[in-house]
Amino acid sequence: MGEIQVSVMIRNPAQPHRAWEGQFLVDTGATDSLVPGPALEAIGLEPKGRREYRLADGRDAAFDITTADIELMGEVVGGTVVYGSADAEPLLGVTALESAGIEVDPRNQTLKKLPAIRL
Repeated sequence: MGEIQVSVMIRNPAQPHRAWEGQFLVDTGATDSLVPGPALEAIGLEPKGRREYRLADGRDAAFDITTADIELMGEVVGGTVVYGSADAEPLLGVTALESAGIEVDPRNQTLKKLPAIRL
């Protein structure tokens, strides 16, 4: 399957006018979303904790995390966001996709909104 990219806005829930927008790689193998740490800091977000993640190469690594509003395709969801390195490619994890009622169409390599979100 090829790469699917989508424009995503990350907002500070306490100060919604503070936001960062980027092109995110859709990663259905990732649970949470990842954003370059300096972008999160620039919109006033601070780490709320630290979590251990298993990377694609099999290594385990700990990252700071926070929560943010995640906007994509006309939907807004709250989600966990991982602080990536300054040069990290933004990743959109499956939790944000499912919460927004969006699924990956692997055949057409697109995202599509579901008619209703599973409850």
